Parts: sequence; C-alpha cells; structure tokens
Amino acid sequence: MQTRPLGTTGIEVSRLCLGTMTFGEQNSEAEAHEQLDRAVTFGINFIDTAEMYPVPPKAETQGRTERYIGSWLKQRGSRDDVIIATKASGPGLEHIRGGPRLTREHLHQAIDESLTRLQTDYVDLYQLHWPDRKTNFFGKLGYPYDEEEEDTTPLEETLAALKELVDAGKVRAIGLSNDTPWGVMRALHLAETLDLPRVASVQNPYNLLNRSFEVGLAEIAHRERVGLLAYSPLAFGVLSGKYLEGARPRGARLTLFERFQRYTNPQAEAAAAEYVKIARDAGVDPAQMALAFVNSRPFLTSNIIGATSMEQLESNLESESLRLDHDVLEAIEAIHQRQPNPAP
Repeated sequence: MQTRPLGTTGIEVSRLCLGTMTFGEQNSEAEAHEQLDRAVTFGINFIDTAEMYPVPPKAETQGRTERYIGSWLKQRGSRDDVIIATKASGPGLEHIRGGPRLTREHLHQAIDESLTRLQTDYVDLYQLHWPDRKTNFFGKLGYPYDEEEEDTTPLEETLAALKELVDAGKVRAIGLSNDTPWGVMRALHLAETLDLPRVASVQNPYNLLNRSFEVGLAEIAHRERVGLLAYSPLAFGVLSGKYLEGARPRGARLTLFERFQRYTNPQAEAAAAEYVKIARDAGVDPAQMALAFVNSRPFLTSNIIGATSMEQLESNLESESLRLDHDVLEAIEAIHQRQPNPAP
C-alpha cells in the first residue's frame, strides 16, 4: 500500500482510506468491524468518519458510525496503528446540537462528543464538514451571493477554536471539506498571519463524472501542499455500471435512498455508460478503473473507498495495484473533453 504525506503534518496516510458512512445504516456493527479488520490487514491505516454519520442523516442514528469505530478500537487495542479522521457538521441538521455551527462553543462540544463515541483521547485529522457560509458545495451551481442575509461564523473564530483543540491534544491536524479555492486560501492566509493551525487537506468529491477539483483546487493542492481526500470516487456506485439502463439492484444505495440523485441525470448516465465500456473493452472491472484513475492523480492524498459488502470492499482494495495504460487514459480524456463534469 502506497502512503502519501498529509499536508505538512509529518503524518503518512495510506493512498486508500476506508470511508464509513454506511456503518449503522447499511452495515451492522459486526459488519463494520469486519470491514475495518480487512482494511487494516490490507495495509490501510486511514479511516474517515463524521459526527453526522451514518448517511442518510437521521436523529435516531446520528453518531452511530463513530460508536462502531470506537467499539472496534477498544476491542482491537490498535489506536496508535491507525489514522482517524472525523468531521464537525456545518449549519443545518437541527437534530445535531439544535443546528450545528462552526463556533468555538459548538466545536468544543462536537469534538468531546466525537471522542467519547470513538473511545479515544484524540483524532488525527479534524475536518470542517462543510463551510459555515453560503457557497458552492454539494453540487450547488451558480454563486449564492446575498450578503445582507448571510449569517456566518467568522473563519478566524473557527480556526482559533481548532487551535485550542490542537493545543489541548485532542486534535493532531485540521482539514476542510466541501470547500472552495477561496475557502482554502483564506484558511491558509489566516493560519500564516494569525499563527493558527494550517489546514492539511480538503475532502471534496472527485470522480470521472466530477473532476471540478482540477479547476482551481488542484493547483492549490500542489503548490500549497493541501492534498485532496477524494470522496464519492465511484459517484455513488454509478461508475461501477450496476445502475446502467435504469437498473436498481436490491439493497443498493440508489435503490434504497432517493436523496442520492447527484450522479443520475441523463448526461451523467450517458457518460458513465461510456466509461464502463472503456473498462470492459480493456478487460478491466469498471469500478476498479474508476478508482485507479483517482489513485493516479498527483494532487491526491487519499482516495476514500466505501462498501456495503465484503465483496465490494475486496474489489475496491484491488484498485490499489491497478495501473491504467496509455490507451485507457486517452479514452477517458476523450470522453471528458466531450462531456466534462456532467455531475458537478
């Protein structure tokens, strides 16, 4: 398993990261532990979660994912062998603290609750799940500018609170998620000028149907050493080919949950079909090709894979050793030129 540096922190993380948002909804505690054991045995040392998980977010299940990871850490006694990343929720989700904000009060409460659920004294990477301001994330198009109605927590306050968590030993490094080039550069500027923690990573969507990270953020990742933690590398499973021609397999995410519509518009489905054909013509599993493409990106720190079955997990793990040849990469680029980012 290749490792890559987590920003300038000195922490090395595996190129594949185990995503856990299905734990507690589509996966039981025993299944979660089985996935964690297999991932670590394979060589993954990086586990990503969030206080709002599992997804879809609900009051009755909120925090269950962290609890499953916590019970695994306690049983295995392997805390120092893994890098644990979690996230504090931004505005919305009224069932979390009556509506979470990225304020000092909320962040102190959020980290303490996460640490309790995770049964640990610290997390290695603490991320802001989405910004505490109106901007483009979760596929929003157009810029939602309305300064008079904007209610935000100043980023200076958020970073100062995170510094307190770092100084207290509860957090080793900090990161952003679902953020923009302005957000990352603003955070870096404040860190430099106010002696605040420097963000180590940005967790944003990245896959064959959504390569928008390449415009703006990729240069920041390269020049500022704030690498990508890529989520949804299979576009909610669409790039596996299992949803082609309207298929909805029993128990699959798009079958179970109507909210996951980001990658199912006609343009995205047509592009996905072309990518799947490239893989099959090359004798490669479509899901593994999609993951291998993400793995190959120079601005990537880690690729967050997720699975609801051990069979899926094993397939995803195999992508680590897959190298795409020149012809496959050329064919991928040809589709991207014709239909760039059909599901931003």
